[in-house]
Order: sequence, then C-alpha cells, then structure tokens
Amino acid sequence: MNRAPRAGIKGVPSRVTTGQGMGSAVRSYACGCQAARPTKKTAYIALGSNLGDRVAEIEKACHLMDKRGIRVMRTSSLYETEPMYVKEQDRFVNGACQVETDLTPLELLDQLQAIENEMGRHKVIDKGPRNIDLDVLLYGDESFTHERLNIPHIGIREREFVLRPLAEIAASKSLEPSRPWKLIQDYLNELPRGETLSSLTPLSPSSHTLTPTLPRKTTQVMAILNLTPDSFSDGGLHDPQSLVETVRGFIRDGASMVDIGGQSTAPNRPQASAEEELARILPSIEVIRSMPEARDIVISIDTYRASVAEKALAVGADIINDVSAGALDPEMLPTVARLGKTICLMHMRGTPETMNKLTSYPDGLIPTVASELAARVAAAEAAGIRRWRIILDPGVGFAKTMEQNLEILRRMEDLRHWPGLENLPWLVGASRKKFIGRITGVDKPSERTWGTAATVAAAVQGGADVVRVHDVPEMTAVTKMADAIWRRLS
Repeated sequence: MNRAPRAGIKGVPSRVTTGQGMGSAVRSYACGCQAARPTKKTAYIALGSNLGDRVAEIEKACHLMDKRGIRVMRTSSLYETEPMYVKEQDRFVNGACQVETDLTPLELLDQLQAIENEMGRHKVIDKGPRNIDLDVLLYGDESFTHERLNIPHIGIREREFVLRPLAEIAASKSLEPSRPWKLIQDYLNELPRGETLSSLTPLSPSSHTLTPTLPRKTTQVMAILNLTPDSFSDGGLHDPQSLVETVRGFIRDGASMVDIGGQSTAPNRPQASAEEELARILPSIEVIRSMPEARDIVISIDTYRASVAEKALAVGADIINDVSAGALDPEMLPTVARLGKTICLMHMRGTPETMNKLTSYPDGLIPTVASELAARVAAAEAAGIRRWRIILDPGVGFAKTMEQNLEILRRMEDLRHWPGLENLPWLVGASRKKFIGRITGVDKPSERTWGTAATVAAAVQGGADVVRVHDVPEMTAVTKMADAIWRRLS
C-alpha cells in the first residue's frame, strides 16, 4: 500500500478513542504506562507488493503473521492496481486481511515492520517499489493517534485499492467511532467509478492467474483427462502410453489447463481406493511435467481425498478440483491450506451415489446454491485457505435436475454477484452431460458436442472464467467466438 513515511519514534504519547459513540472513553498507550494488556482484538491489515512474485510475497507475510501470533482469520481477494504517486514502477497487488491479536496498536505495528524487515524490504524512495507492504488499517472499534500510527489509516477513504478489499471482509464496519452510521461500503460506493480493478486468483508458479473482475477476460479452456476405465464419457481412452500425444493435442487445440481424474464421480459408479486413484494419476502428472511443451500447462486434480491431493501436489499438480468442496474428507481443506494451493469448490449434495435424490430446493435453486457455496467458502477460510486461492463451480449435473441445470446456466450472472461470492472466479463443467443428451436426443456422450457448445456459450455469457470440456478444439472455437461477442475480445 502506498503510505506516508514512518517517523520511527517511540515513546510519543498517543490517544485511543474506543466505542461507537461521541461519549467514548479515552485512554493512553503512552510508553511506560502500566495499563493492562488488552484482550484479543480484531484488526485489519493492508497487504501490498509490486516486486518479485507478488502473490508469494503476500502469502509469506500472512504466514509470518500467523507464526508471530497475529492470527490471520480472513483474507480479501487480491487486486492488481496501477501505482499511485510514483508512476514509473510495476503494478501492485493489493489486498487486506482480518487478524486477531492481543498486541497493542504500536506493538502490532512493530511486529509488522519486523516482518517487512525479515522479508528483506528495502525502500529506496518514498512510495516507490517494495516487495512487501503491511499497514494497520483498523484496530477494534478504536481511533488511535500517534506520531508513528493513525487508526483508521488516513489513506482508506480515497483509495479504491484499499477500500475494495477491505469492504469484502468488513463492509458493514464503521471507520470512525464518532460516525458509526457511515460504513466502509458507503465510502466505497462514494468513490468515482473508474476502471475495474483486476482481482487475481493464482493457479500455478509460472504466474498463471484468473482475473474474474475484468470484463475483457479470456475464457480458459480446461481439458478433461479421465484415467478411469468406467468414466461415462471417455473411460479408458487416455491411458499412460498415449498420454503424451493426448496432452500435446490439448495444448495445440487451445487448452491452458488439464483436469486429471483418477476415479469417476458419476452416479452409481464404484469408487476406486485411494491407492488405485494415486496409481492412475501420479505417473500422468510426472509425464506431463516432463514435457517441455507442457511446462506452462496448469494441472488440476479431480479428487475429494486429501491424501490424493497432497501426493499429487507434491509431484507437480497445481490446483485441486473437489466435487464435494471439502465436505467428503475433513482433511481436504486444512491440507490445501497448509500447502498454499488453489482449490475449486463445487456445489454438490450428499455423495455421487446419493446426490440425485437431493434435488429439492424449496427456497429457490440459486439462493440455495449460493448460500451452500458460501458456507463452503467460509469453511475453506476457517481452515486457512486464502480467499484469493478459491474458485467456485455451481455443480451442473450434481444434485440438479435437467431444469435446474438449465437454470444454473441461465443465471450464472446472479451467482457471480451473490453477496459473499463476489469477485471469485467460476468454473463451469457441463460437457457431454446427461441432460444435454435428453434435450438433444443424443444418447452417446461422445456425440453431444453441439449441445455442449451451447452450454459453453451460455457459461461465457454468464461470466465463467474456466470451462471444463472433453472436445477441446471445438470448445476452444466456441469460447473464442463467445468472448468476441460478450467480452469484446477479437
């Protein structure tokens, strides 16, 4: 975050105003004061970087906060922003996090500066390039005035790159005890409407990212690589011997991602053991990672098992695509959090065996899917997964009837803007599914290409960031045309 220089002076009297009204008590944190250490407080920290691997630097800072006892509770999305003040420097990545701490405001500032120093921050010029920037934005409900620190931070009100991420995690919080009715969201709404900030979701170490808030984003094509002999559509077609040519074809035809599945999640299919699943996918990951032409391909692993996810990520996979959103294995979300990887959380009810009996949505399909996905996002955040590491999938074909699948495709825009789900990227996978066959009268899954094309176009119009498909060359052409129509990319 671009901020004023710090005086670095200790021992200067400060004033903290607490509470929500004008008659709030005032107490001093002056150096040498014998006041009791405060109980746990909620604070909000600004995160920024524009040098090196910017996302990695921010994630390292969050890890170091946790390590020092400043517990990171929630994070915002990350946004790529133009530099302010000093224009001749690289674009920033900015975000915010909510932390829990028992430190006083000045002690918290000291710890954040210590983290910056530990990470090798060198500020050559004021407001110039820096690998990490940590600022205290808010501390409880208090106003704090000191030579080294002002709370609320003086730059919050006029800076969208601060307000927008802060509003994601504290929209209904007031900035000033004297004006409790004026909320953070109100300040954001008052800013002049400029260019849309670009939110970022990292996919791989080679800097692949999704940019869900950009209106002119390019739809990414995820190729399906089923290594199961009983897959409903292409079981047994992608054996390890033919894998190299298969992946070369995916890349040549326009896929930027490959989703590897070691067991079928279709209804009534027998579930492979974890050992069988690993035996199918690990050699495939190693083969793909050995291919020079596939060095930039993003490898996704379609699994709901934490043990499979961990071993797959260890040998070169990039993201986890969990049809249960972490519900079928309680270790999945903590495992992905510990490994610092990106996860796709899909909406499903029950298990692949029971989901088709769970299609009742008495409160409405879209509100229910949104609220149930929001609960999984909250579970992921509680497990330590950063918000910028989450992708959502509405679960076309999972615990949905034919009409419900169509409603999902018609109303993707509503899901994308549902409160609590804003600014997150979406993956849509309707390829060759049974409802397409029912509508088009095509029984054989491999011949449902034209029906699938219509669902892909609908997904693009609805704002999907990724489409998961079997027929890569055909669906790449569809996404290019759909991007040209609805996203003005040509």
